[in-house]
Amino acid sequence: MADMISIKAIEDAASRIHCFVRRTPVVEVDASDLGLEGCPVTLKLELLQHTGSFKPRGAFASLTTGDVPAAGVAAASGGNHGAAVAYAAQRLGHKARIFVPSISSPAKTARIRSYGADLVVEGERYAEALARCEAYAATSGARQIHAYDQPGTIIGQGTLGRELEMQAPGIDTLLVAVGGGGLIGGIAAWFQGRVRVIGVEPDGAPTLHMALAAGQPVDAPQGSIAADSLAPRQVGGLMFPLARRWVERVALVDDDAIRAAQWLLWERLRIVAEPGGATALAALTCGSYQPAKGERVAAVICGGNTDQLPKEVTPRRRVSMPSR
Repeated sequence: MADMISIKAIEDAASRIHCFVRRTPVVEVDASDLGLEGCPVTLKLELLQHTGSFKPRGAFASLTTGDVPAAGVAAASGGNHGAAVAYAAQRLGHKARIFVPSISSPAKTARIRSYGADLVVEGERYAEALARCEAYAATSGARQIHAYDQPGTIIGQGTLGRELEMQAPGIDTLLVAVGGGGLIGGIAAWFQGRVRVIGVEPDGAPTLHMALAAGQPVDAPQGSIAADSLAPRQVGGLMFPLARRWVERVALVDDDAIRAAQWLLWERLRIVAEPGGATALAALTCGSYQPAKGERVAAVICGGNTDQLPKEVTPRRRVSMPSR
């Protein structure tokens, strides 16, 4: 099924969903604004997408193909995917039932309810909510929209890569946060090596890092301040072949680095990112990823669903980035 996730499939999805999703902006930021030295950094502000994250791309790509039964759709989510499916279902006139774990933030559960979906809180972690969702879909006949391990979801997320390439055609490297891997899988399938794609994960939830080391998806720890968006039990099986082929490596960052990146986005740019949304940038600001001389780097700020302003954090180090 991974063969279905192609450049043509992403192009087709982009043509189907363009009237439902926003073309989110990019901004080039001086390195000094981020506590760095050297090259400017391009930020893709996908937190300005409908529902506050990149997830509507995959939700609409899935729901605009195939039939939706009278029972509607069902999804398990840490929060962002659930909000996206609820929003897409509302726009397209379908019922939705969303299952979330108790760690889902109040900002995310409030968004889900605001789109008219039935909300079910089940278990402490995503895996427990997913099991309940699968059981509900089996008994009700509802169509399940997986957060990251279905072709439509990954193809839809790949439209972000397509859009970014048109907006910032000169980038060499793209940093992408990884949870289940739908976003980085779709982006990698779009670029196919034309841009260096680097995954970024919390060191407390290294799902792709461990999968690449093992040669297959394996159970990983699920502990991080970004656990509601970046801590499934395993990375997706469909995206794994894409990552093994086209993701260069995974950089790990700790929670302090994520907090520091959130603070820098707020203090310097007045951007409020959730922890998962700031994780890709954290690889630059903490030095987990250090560009080569002349390397043009971009990072996806992929989510902003939080009800708390970042607290001031003093970065532990100043990273030197080679000038172009």
